Amino acid sequence: MANGKWDLTFLYNGFDDPALNRDVEKIAQLAKDGRNIAEEEGSEADKVRKIIAMSTELSNLASSTFGYVSLRLSTDCTNADGLRYMDRLSNLMVDVRLTDSAWARFVGSIADLDALIAANEDIAVYAFILREYQDKAKHSLPAEMEDKMLRMSLDGADAFSKLRDRLMGSHTVELNGQSLPLPAVRGMAYDPDPKVRKDAYEAELKSYAKVETPMAFCLASIKGQASTLCEVKGYDDLLTQTLHESRMDKTILDAMLTAIQEALPDFRRYLKAKGKLLGHENGLPFYDLFAPVGEVQLRYTVDEAHDLLTSTFAKVHPAIGEFIHHAMTNDWIDMFPAEGKEGGAFCAGYHQQKQSRILTNFVGSFSDVSTLAHELGHGWHNRCLEQKPVLLTDTPMPLAETASIFNETLLNQTVRATADDATKFAILENSLMEATQTVVDIYSRFLFESSVVEARKTHIPSAEELKQLMLDAQDKTYGDGLDKEYRHPYMWTCKGHYYSPNLHFYNFPYAFGLLFGLGVYVQFQKEGPSFIPKYDQLLASCGSDTIKNVAATVGIDVTSVDYWRSALSVVRGEIDEFVALCEKK
Repeated sequence: MANGKWDLTFLYNGFDDPALNRDVEKIAQLAKDGRNIAEEEGSEADKVRKIIAMSTELSNLASSTFGYVSLRLSTDCTNADGLRYMDRLSNLMVDVRLTDSAWARFVGSIADLDALIAANEDIAVYAFILREYQDKAKHSLPAEMEDKMLRMSLDGADAFSKLRDRLMGSHTVELNGQSLPLPAVRGMAYDPDPKVRKDAYEAELKSYAKVETPMAFCLASIKGQASTLCEVKGYDDLLTQTLHESRMDKTILDAMLTAIQEALPDFRRYLKAKGKLLGHENGLPFYDLFAPVGEVQLRYTVDEAHDLLTSTFAKVHPAIGEFIHHAMTNDWIDMFPAEGKEGGAFCAGYHQQKQSRILTNFVGSFSDVSTLAHELGHGWHNRCLEQKPVLLTDTPMPLAETASIFNETLLNQTVRATADDATKFAILENSLMEATQTVVDIYSRFLFESSVVEARKTHIPSAEELKQLMLDAQDKTYGDGLDKEYRHPYMWTCKGHYYSPNLHFYNFPYAFGLLFGLGVYVQFQKEGPSFIPKYDQLLASCGSDTIKNVAATVGIDVTSVDYWRSALSVVRGEIDEFVALCEKK
């Protein structure tokens, strides 16, 4: 097996690689050259062709340069060269966005875009993205103020986002006389020893006091700027803008949230049943949310995780099995927790190089194996998108979780099918533990962010107010399933999704992804192997159509509450089984 560190030389050999600086300079030149296409000589069709060509090159260059720097900083948050390059690229991205807006305004000014598309086969390939440009023109910042507002953001939301990354990337927790990286301490939530779990939880919460004030300012400033820009762009509110940019409408979100609200009592049954197993009478304490239960404590080495994943997927989709083997044996993954490394997990795809890179914080739990399956699902999604031009691969957040959830579900179902009762119980519990996070906790984050955006209209919320808003959100979602004495008022601090300057409400897409992924998996169960080509094509189309239309290709109506209820019924069945087994115990 590989050594647990990723190889980034497929992009550049280091910050001193001349190719990196050369590509950054190319970005600057392309952004400058592309700004005035509308005024150049030539037909509208020729100008559109030039926009497509330049946008493609810019997309590939930005992916390589920005990607390399981001990957390096994700494992070494204080790297001075990386931070300098990130500042340089952040400034350049303003120029790129200004050029992109100029292109959108030009495409939006074409009197009959449909006729131009119909008359040119090469342009018709990009019809979807051109119509999005046309729509984007309606919500662009006024040309005369866009440059200044974007550059001001470098000292505003962008700066606060970087500060957040710096603070949390270097954040340590004092535990048992040691100063430990935050991801390592949060990973102790899976430890079989209840004292380890509780001590880690208490130490983690205590540690946030030293960063809560700057983190509160980071969050408030990012959301404040976003709301201002949202108003200037002509959106009703930040959620409306997010839904629009995600290629979905509120009827879809409302349908899903209605079904989730109806299902909350079932999740609370699960939480209380697990709490009783662990000796708790007032619901489950937050520090035991991830506690292993049952006689079997599933632990895996990296080699064992590799064998389990490759064998599981090779039986159903041999190409995915081969892909997983390649990723895990060719240094595509940075595997283990380390000081200066960010927590959680992610997968980044590089379309031009036809590769992905994955970050995890693997400590050996079944949940860690499931996380690997999840991120490798993103990698497979990237592989399927390679059959499309790079401009048609920008997948909206809700659909971005489709392959990852499919992978998790397939792994869970496959392992449970052949396991003994004790192992089956452990796997079942892990599945419900993850589903509770993806539905209940994600819904709490959605409610919390909604409250922050609302509060920010009138003032800058303090750390104390943010903690209370988080507790209120947890009360509305977890309810009596969570012990009121042991909740997590600092969940807004440790979750990076709140702090993106350009992505907001990056919470409901996870719930969407789980339930949509379950629906896709159900279709796979119905149709068998004949579904696999449809599945790969579904993944390939995620960047070139609306969410509603993509879902319809495999027979799913995401506007129907009944669809979301049927997806949640899969989880409800697992809860019924779990509670029955708990009662026997």
